[in-house]
Amino acid sequence: MHAVVLTGFGGPERLELRDDVPVPQPGPGEVLVRVGAAGVNNTDINTRTGWYSKAVRGGTEDGATSGWGAVVADDGGWAGGALEFPRIQGADAAGTIEAVGVGVDAGRIGERVLVRTMQAPFDPDDPAGCVTLGSEIDGAFAQWCAVRSSEAFAIESDLTDVELASFPCACSTAENLLHRAGVAEGDRVLVTGASGGVGSAAIQLARRRGAEVIGVAAAAKHAAMAPLGADRLVDRGADLLVELGRGSVDVVIDLVAGPTFPALLDVLVRAGRYATSGAIAGPIVDLDVRTLYLRDLTLLGATVQPRQVFEDLVGHIERGEVRPLVAATYPLARIAEAQERFVAKDVVGKLVLVPPPLD
Repeated sequence: MHAVVLTGFGGPERLELRDDVPVPQPGPGEVLVRVGAAGVNNTDINTRTGWYSKAVRGGTEDGATSGWGAVVADDGGWAGGALEFPRIQGADAAGTIEAVGVGVDAGRIGERVLVRTMQAPFDPDDPAGCVTLGSEIDGAFAQWCAVRSSEAFAIESDLTDVELASFPCACSTAENLLHRAGVAEGDRVLVTGASGGVGSAAIQLARRRGAEVIGVAAAAKHAAMAPLGADRLVDRGADLLVELGRGSVDVVIDLVAGPTFPALLDVLVRAGRYATSGAIAGPIVDLDVRTLYLRDLTLLGATVQPRQVFEDLVGHIERGEVRPLVAATYPLARIAEAQERFVAKDVVGKLVLVPPPLD
């Protein structure tokens, strides 16, 4: 089959397009998914470059072109361990089940599915274990992928595979952030990186919960973001204390971190909640611990996702409660170009890759 294979940490040159990769065979309890489309995500680039290594201190875009070189240690994988090469990346998979392994109902053949990005651990005694599509197991940058049947969620929707592929990673991350932060009706929520996949999903999903939403994004993107329904949009270069005021929001949903981190805590109300699942501007931040404890703030990291989060997301999609936001599509062979544009952050929404048709 055609697939893009990651051969090691580094720049886009470590992504090899091949046409001789064996089609994976579904093992016991697994299904074979014909990939219709696969989204581009920060995690794909971070995994390629080894950004998850604790030795890396810069932002996502700093190493996107050349990687991080010798500083990447044996903790460069998403789950905090070593990444095994070669690896087929791709955290988003939308497609159709074409075959099943032993123990799986053959009636599933022909189902349209979304594959969960953040999957259940292989070890049931490790509830905090992390299995990420395209990191610990091969993912969607290929014509087929084999996954556990329990991680392929049937979906009934008139949306195309390209549109559906914009949801799994970004929207489940956003839903998990809101779930962890307990966002509810009446909350005032600030979303950073609001023009990207996770941020744009967080705006829609927070509004769905009845929250008032403020999005932070480049002013040039505000017009394109209007359909998302944010109550207010703030330029990403603005002084948040001046724009919003100290103690003015209940929840911060942050994908950026970096130099703006102190202001994000300053705008929280007393006993406010900060939740993060990204640090595209840099993972090393300035934290005054007095701000944390004297104002009774709660800081939340959100990676591992309860199954309920993805089940809820599928329901939201089927009922039209969250809309796809696809900025552009690329053939799988142009993955390097797509990632370059993704890092440039010049679009609103998702970039989606389409594998070649079957011969």
